[in-house]
Amino acid sequence: MNPIQEYFYKICEPERSILLFLRKKILESDMENITETLSFGVPFFKYKKKMLCYFYFSKKHKQYYISFYHGDRLNHPLLISEGRKKFKILLIDADSDLPIKSILNILNDVKMYIK
Repeated sequence: MNPIQEYFYKICEPERSILLFLRKKILESDMENITETLSFGVPFFKYKKKMLCYFYFSKKHKQYYISFYHGDRLNHPLLISEGRKKFKILLIDADSDLPIKSILNILNDVKMYIK
């Protein structure tokens, strides 16, 4: 098992399935330019080798989230900054439907800021 697979294997259901689904959608959204690495012990997605987003767990909210680079430049109602300088996060609620269209739109918005 590679380190990225190990990361997901350690997560309990239903969060594991949700994050794996999001992972698949993110990678499929631009298969030529989006790559995945393990940085700082978490799955990190890069667009043309530049930071795009990553998954992490919020101890404060007790939920996983997607953190978007250049989030500080985005004005989206689902994103919260909580004092972060360059990133904004989108909390993943395991009990609600995923806002997949919004997530993909946010990814596209972030890609516009990556040179």
